[in-house]
Amino acid sequence: VQLQASGGGLVQPGGSLRLSCAASGFTLDYYAIGWFRQAPGKEREGVLCISSSDGVTYYVDSVKGRFTISRDNAKNTVYLQMNSLKPEDTAVYYCATLDSGHCVMDEYDVWGQGTQVTVSS
Repeated sequence: VQLQASGGGLVQPGGSLRLSCAASGFTLDYYAIGWFRQAPGKEREGVLCISSSDGVTYYVDSVKGRFTISRDNAKNTVYLQMNSLKPEDTAVYYCATLDSGHCVMDEYDVWGQGTQVTVSS
């Protein structure tokens, strides 16, 4: 069971990036997938999650209206579309899953390796 996050990079403020979280070893149709981030010198925080029924839970208010999450079950992949990026969005972004179709913050137990997002001019 593995998750692999990709798609990070350097982007100017106001720009967009789409991160991918590809699953292997299991079918993610039945599981919730969350995105988390950790900025330098800060604790990791939850960003948002998509449940197995495509319900979305935002863990931080600062990304509402800018970040969206979606899944492509045929590709066994979840996407994080990030628009109107700000310097404070700079962080390593991780995807994670848990043994549930619901977004339960404290139960994520399979983590991807992280992808760096840097928002800077």
